[in-house]
Order: sequence, then structure tokens, then C-alpha cells
Amino acid sequence: MSEKPPVRFQRGNFVVADMDRALTFYEGVLGFEVAFRLGDNPDSYSRPVFDIPEQATLGFVTLSLPGQARVMALTEIADVELAPVPHPRRGAIVLEVQDPDAVMAGAGALGLHVYEEEVLKTHDGRIGREIGIVDFDDNLVVIYKIPDIGE
Repeated sequence: MSEKPPVRFQRGNFVVADMDRALTFYEGVLGFEVAFRLGDNPDSYSRPVFDIPEQATLGFVTLSLPGQARVMALTEIADVELAPVPHPRRGAIVLEVQDPDAVMAGAGALGLHVYEEEVLKTHDGRIGREIGIVDFDDNLVVIYKIPDIGE
């Protein structure tokens, strides 16, 4: 029997105001699939740890990618005004994508802010592409592509 590591990364989580709107980006553009969806739960542990007001309605989804089960989650906090995300932003997810042009086009078609593309220089000297995208709730998603040799 193998020993479990002392820490295993489970998933990242973003707070969103409208789950269905958020999924137009995370499912429709990035290609995540909803693995699990849960409606409002007044006793949710998310309420105290996210400091969610009692009158808020919660929603929760976990998202998977091929071969990567439940690596992302979205927590919906609805029916209350969400304060703007403070800047500088304090977190992001970083995703390797095979077709950054399609992701940028899809995000742009949804009206999301797509930053100017930058050259990505890796720690080991490889050169690629890097693009920041801000979702509907001001969460930052950074996509990148490092071409394989011969591409």
C-alpha cells in the first residue's frame, strides 16, 4: 500500500455572482465539464469561511477536464451585492491550452477582457505565448501555450 503525501492539491475555487453566466466561459470557452452541482445549502461550510451573508443564496459546482477530475470549483453567491475584487488581484488560475486563439476569440465574444498577448519565457529557456483573461466576476485566468518542437 502506498503512503499518502502530506499534502495533495485538490482544486482551485472562484466566487461568482451568476453560475450559469460563469459557465458560458468555463464550460463553453475553456472546455471544463461540470462534474457535480449543488444548490443552496444554508448549513454550508462555505458560509463562514467565505464570510457569506445569511441572506445570500449559494450554488456550487466542481469542474473537470479530461484526465483531471474536479480540479476547479465555482461558488455562486447570489441575491446579495458582491464587493469588487480588490486590486492588485490576489489570485489566478493558470491553464495550458492547445488553441489560445480560440480561447481568446471565445472570451472576447462573451465580452470578457482579454489582455494583450505576451511572450512567455520559461525557467528552462522555452518560448511560448501567455494571455490574461478576466471573467465576468473579475477573476483572473492566465492561459499559455508553449509550442512543441516543430510546431
